[in-house]
Amino acid sequence: MHSSSHSFKLAISAPGVLALGGWFKNTVCAVRGEMAFVSETIGDLDNAAACVALEMMVDQLCATRGIEPAIIAHDLHPDFFSTRLALQIAERRGIPALGVQHHHAHIAAVCAEHGLIDPVLGLGMDGVGLGTDDQAWGGELLRVEGPKFQRLSHLQPLRLPGGDRAARETWRMAASALDSLGRNAQITLRFADQPAAATVATMLQRDFNCPPTSSLGRLFDAAAGLLGICPCQSFAGEASMALQALAERHGDVEAMPAGYHLDELLDFRPLLAALADDVDVGYGAALFHATLAAGLADWVSAAAVRLNMHQLACGGGCFLNQLLVRQLSELLQERGVQVFVAHRLSPGDSGLSLGQAWVAIQYLRER
Repeated sequence: MHSSSHSFKLAISAPGVLALGGWFKNTVCAVRGEMAFVSETIGDLDNAAACVALEMMVDQLCATRGIEPAIIAHDLHPDFFSTRLALQIAERRGIPALGVQHHHAHIAAVCAEHGLIDPVLGLGMDGVGLGTDDQAWGGELLRVEGPKFQRLSHLQPLRLPGGDRAARETWRMAASALDSLGRNAQITLRFADQPAAATVATMLQRDFNCPPTSSLGRLFDAAAGLLGICPCQSFAGEASMALQALAERHGDVEAMPAGYHLDELLDFRPLLAALADDVDVGYGAALFHATLAAGLADWVSAAAVRLNMHQLACGGGCFLNQLLVRQLSELLQERGVQVFVAHRLSPGDSGLSLGQAWVAIQYLRER
């Protein structure tokens, strides 16, 4: 276990609430009155030791804080150990269990930290979280109001050739980008050093084992793959961190004019097409960040004007990227949109339990 526990004074008081977080960087949140207690990070729930640690943490938090939960919150993903445990505890104690969509929880965590009770716009940007339509989400523009949220729009989906493998191998996301640009024939030439290149090109052509995702994390991977950075990642987020470091070393550049389309969805394929055309790597990384920030700012400010909402909460692992946060915040402040990001907790998955608890508190208030 890493990182110590946190306590937050909330803007709303609640009876006992438990929230069991997600799959990666799992934490538990327990609420009593106006205090929320978030455990240290247990880790990823892909091994027995972490799962046992989660069960012990739940018991320990309830015992030491004297919490009798009236409700227990969890991720929507039915296969997560944290979800299954939450349902077991709910049944044992005879209390309701509340499934909270992943990106709703990311936004709610920021709202809980900043005491935002009024409806907000939310950008939920990360690698992956299960959506209400059972698809892989991760580039979402939401309207969040207490226990409810509305998906206003999302990034133009890219396909994941080979499913989860595409999240580890950025060249696969680059291949997906080329295919969506009508340049499938270039995949085998461009990735001649990848033995699976021809197979991936065919999979994309036939739409076989290529689930779609709206994830910004995978868009970062596609950009990195097109620029030849980290073809295969040795840890989650390696490619996007490398992209950020290259962009910072290069320095700020102007956003690409017409680097994105903004209709129903936000589509960055024109930017990906430019990155596919043999640009300098440092410049390409800087151009990606500048154009991404410009596109997101246009998208958010259009919604802010349309809905007359001027507070934006930004949650999800992509907001660990301080360059993106700075560029986006500057552009939105000029347009009268106030930007809130996580400060005390990570914007990533270790903050999900706080967000789930915040949603559950407001769910109880409305019952």
